[in-house]
Amino acid sequence: MIDSAEATRLIYQHAGSATVIPTMTALRLWRALGLRLERDFPLVGAMGKASSLGLGVALAQPQHKVIILDGDGSLLNNLGTLVTIGNMSPPNLYHFVYQDGVYTTTGGQPIPGAHIVRFADMARAAGYRSAYDFSDLEAFASELPRILAQQGPVLVCLRVRHPPTLPPLAVGQIDRKKAIRQVRQTLTGRPA
Repeated sequence: MIDSAEATRLIYQHAGSATVIPTMTALRLWRALGLRLERDFPLVGAMGKASSLGLGVALAQPQHKVIILDGDGSLLNNLGTLVTIGNMSPPNLYHFVYQDGVYTTTGGQPIPGAHIVRFADMARAAGYRSAYDFSDLEAFASELPRILAQQGPVLVCLRVRHPPTLPPLAVGQIDRKKAIRQVRQTLTGRPA
């Protein structure tokens, strides 16, 4: 199992100028590293919607890399986006799924099919160009630069465990309208 905070730190170090759309538990971990307000769109309280928003941004801004930080429970709430992403095939989209088998943010309830769901296989079947499944941090660290250099869409399933204490939720602390304006201005080069 991979420590989710360490996996997030690796992605943060390699994100470069990508627009990052973190949600749920991944948002808590990303935010602890420091939001890049001009690049990141923190998706608070929108379980299942990070992949849809990420697809929209990737299609609207094909010259910009888009990284989605999703949870397994979150993705299960909107599983159809795998097919939509596979069908639209944006080459600039990188979808990371933190698979811990529970709805961490809402209290640790088990997700349906926690021990049988295989997101990388589902992504391949849905038309993603590449899909990976990691349970070892060193292997993930070694492959991450190559993964982010290849053409998307790519899904990376990270089999994670969370630190004993997670950073607090950001509910009410992030101004979504301001975040949208800042990211839009960065991506388009025009005042929002």
